[in-house]
Amino acid sequence: MIYEKNIAMIAHETNRAYCAAIGDMSQLPWDQAPEWQRQSALAGVMNIKNNPGTTPEQSHESWLNAKSEDGWKYGPVKNPDKKEHPCFVPYSELPEDQKMKDKLFTLVVKALLGV
Repeated sequence: MIYEKNIAMIAHETNRAYCAAIGDMSQLPWDQAPEWQRQSALAGVMNIKNNPGTTPEQSHESWLNAKSEDGWKYGPVKNPDKKEHPCFVPYSELPEDQKMKDKLFTLVVKALLGV
């Protein structure tokens, strides 16, 4: 599992760098990120490890299902206290800059898993 945690950290940091590049400075470094966020990244890694053919859309839908099970819902601004997230929509409804996060996550994880 340590290996998968390292992959989750790298995928998170890739996402954080991308977010910064598009002006979203809300992402904390891995070691400062809340546990729920680190666990979400690890779950994404495990999903791809167990399903190597996972597409970015399927990765997002898996994230959406996990968030739903944890009580999250749509909100115009990410608010962990209220469990609201603006990306809590089907992949097809995401803006392109948000779809890119799923694409990057999937590509980075697959590259590091060698799948």
